Amino acid sequence: MDGRPSTPPPQAAAPNNGFTSKSPLTPEQVKKIEISRLKAKALRTQREEENRKQNNAPSLSRSTSNLAAGQKRPYASISTSDVPATSRDARNPEVTKQGPFRPLDDIKPARNFKNYVEYDFSKMTDTKGGFLTAEDDPHNRQLHAPNQDEKPAHMTLKEWEKHQLLRSLRNQKAGPYEPGINPVKKEENKVCRECGSLEIDWKWEECFHCAVCNACKEKLPEKYSMLTKTEAKEDYLLTDSELKDEELLPHLERPNPHKATFHNMRLYLRFQIEEYAFSKKWGSAEALDEEFVKREGEKKKRKEEKFKSKLQELKKRTRTEAYRRERAGGGGGDFGDRIDRSGKHTHTWGRPVENADGIGVKTCVECGMELEELEL
Repeated sequence: MDGRPSTPPPQAAAPNNGFTSKSPLTPEQVKKIEISRLKAKALRTQREEENRKQNNAPSLSRSTSNLAAGQKRPYASISTSDVPATSRDARNPEVTKQGPFRPLDDIKPARNFKNYVEYDFSKMTDTKGGFLTAEDDPHNRQLHAPNQDEKPAHMTLKEWEKHQLLRSLRNQKAGPYEPGINPVKKEENKVCRECGSLEIDWKWEECFHCAVCNACKEKLPEKYSMLTKTEAKEDYLLTDSELKDEELLPHLERPNPHKATFHNMRLYLRFQIEEYAFSKKWGSAEALDEEFVKREGEKKKRKEEKFKSKLQELKKRTRTEAYRRERAGGGGGDFGDRIDRSGKHTHTWGRPVENADGIGVKTCVECGMELEELEL
């Protein structure tokens, strides 16, 4: 109201047609009219807001009716909080109430018209048979099981390092998790079976039921060294069923050093393997050696039989080829003779060359005949 002129602008003189002209409005009258107009406008806006809340129907604000020509209306004046169900942009009213609506976040192309599929690899789990998400199979325990090797979101890096250290000490039964020593009943305390020390390896005592200290383990490697499953099978001729029995032969599992996706490596205690193999299964070390020599002989015999069968097959193929050449034309002959009747042929063999099966093959320089030989 301060910017309005104190007196109305001058008007052009109207022609006198017998009627008296109206007197101009005074500033007080102009002020009252303006106040009344603003009150009516506020009442109308209030009534529209009440009707919109009651009927839950979209309503547009009328506050921009007095904008100048060419001036854009603000976004708030044309936006609505409720969208009809027939809207083509498929906006969800629940999503719209939570925050500002962004059409490109909800509108996605059809799957048939997409050249790729978007996946969030941070939410995927390697099931050793494919990468799957928890949404693919809600009843799969492996997908929904928490990953022990990943840092939780609520932990800091220092807290996660401390948690890993405590978990490692708990698994090794070391540090604060090492079992205590009873000073009253000393006979209940477990001591080393070699030197009688109280500082034993509690992990070995839990896994192998063998109380021994670290110093004795290093001092007697021929007794307390570790054997793999392959070494136990080849050197002591033990079977898989015997090595799987934890009550008979306890073992310690470690990650496979060759590849992380392979099965865990099983480690056995040497003196337990020897005690079972010598005393229970074979009777003595000499009986084990005899069984080893016997199996090696059988293996060599099977290898010789395989070689003889291949040699017989080679002779059959050679005789068939000679018979075919004789039928085609020319006289016959013994093995090693020339097929035609010009005379006997003496082979000139070259140096033996190993083929794909590891068998040496000699070739005649003149006729090209091949002969397999095996060195024993």
